[in-house]
Amino acid sequence: MQIDIIGDIHGCFQEFKNLTLELGYQWSNGFPLHQAGRKLAFVGDLTDRGPQSLKVIEAVWELVMKEKSAFYTPGNHCNKLYRYFLGNKVQVTHGLETTVAEYKALEQKEQQKIRAMFMQLYEENPLYQVLDNGKLVIAHAGIRADYIGKQHSKVKTFVLYGDITGEKYPDGSPVRRDWAKLYQGDAAIVYGHTPVSKPRVINNTYNIDTGAVFGGKLTALRYPEMTFVSVSSSMPFIAEKFKEFS
Repeated sequence: MQIDIIGDIHGCFQEFKNLTLELGYQWSNGFPLHQAGRKLAFVGDLTDRGPQSLKVIEAVWELVMKEKSAFYTPGNHCNKLYRYFLGNKVQVTHGLETTVAEYKALEQKEQQKIRAMFMQLYEENPLYQVLDNGKLVIAHAGIRADYIGKQHSKVKTFVLYGDITGEKYPDGSPVRRDWAKLYQGDAAIVYGHTPVSKPRVINNTYNIDTGAVFGGKLTALRYPEMTFVSVSSSMPFIAEKFKEFS
């Protein structure tokens, strides 16, 4: 099994295209396919904050739902957009406003198409992916070893938001435990959610969210080679958005 796992795209469609080209994918059909049969995988947070969230949704839907040549797991931003499309009352903030603005600029028929695509993508894919006979797990914010194979509400909270304590920092962001430091499982865990300036590898866990939408890079982990490929972002650099681990 040969997979290229891509970190949080957050609407940075051009960076996504650049990265897949760097990885050897061809865009002759309007979405990236690999001649040698490698597949893509996504750690979630396809949308919000970046300039072209809807183009990312369309490309990922084509790959996952139509071509069956990619794997998708939702992130917390995906979950919020899904709830927005359901008609639930959600705060259109923290980046969702950019996706909603794009969506509202479309004609009604196009709105219905994008909404249907995203809802199908969200509903018909698992909370986290267990691949290669259990050797590889892709989960947006990570997963504890004892949660692998389970689906209850605590697992959902963990994979979408991380190991949150319930407390908040002064800026309103949640306090999260550094679960990767404690991980001792056999499966390689590939995740994103927390932007880091370079991929973080610890205890067979791989954080590949290198903050493309905050001016960092968009990163892929090549599996089973376990090598990283990154492309630079065109977005303004915001240093305080990156978490540095000790």
